[in-house]
Amino acid sequence: MAATVIGAEAAGGRLEEFEAMVLPFLDDAYTLARHLTRHEFDAQDVVQEASLRAWRHFDGFRGGNPRVWLLTIVRHTAYTWLSRASHRATEALDDVGDDVIAAAAQADDALAVSEQRAVVSRALAQLPRESREIVVLRDIEDLSYQEIARVLGVPIGTVMSRLARARQRLRTILSGSER
Repeated sequence: MAATVIGAEAAGGRLEEFEAMVLPFLDDAYTLARHLTRHEFDAQDVVQEASLRAWRHFDGFRGGNPRVWLLTIVRHTAYTWLSRASHRATEALDDVGDDVIAAAAQADDALAVSEQRAVVSRALAQLPRESREIVVLRDIEDLSYQEIARVLGVPIGTVMSRLARARQRLRTILSGSER
């Protein structure tokens, strides 16, 4: 409680504004962090650290899309986290979406859905991090090319070419010609 009060004062007393603008996108932040770190608990730590960074620098937020702003911070935090911890990206994403898969288990086609998700998650995990993040931002987080360009800090043309290469490589992996 005391930390919240201190933090609220540090950001100019804009806690309610921060919560309204940023907190709704924590699930998106977790999804991106999960795919970048390939680890559930690391992703939680990255999102927590990114949220703190966002809060500390909220006074510097000049408007625009708060989701894109938060995902940019999450991306930078994840890369810093990975380089600092020298994480090897060896863990499979077999447990990605466990809660979603569990909910679908009650449906008649739960087995088919979970198998498809597992196949896609494993294929996605085989992509290089740069390719994986762009597929996650576009196809899972549904960001526009312009929003992705802002998150990654690259031109839109680069987003388009990276996404095309990433999707092609994902198709190749899914077709079984690359393992």
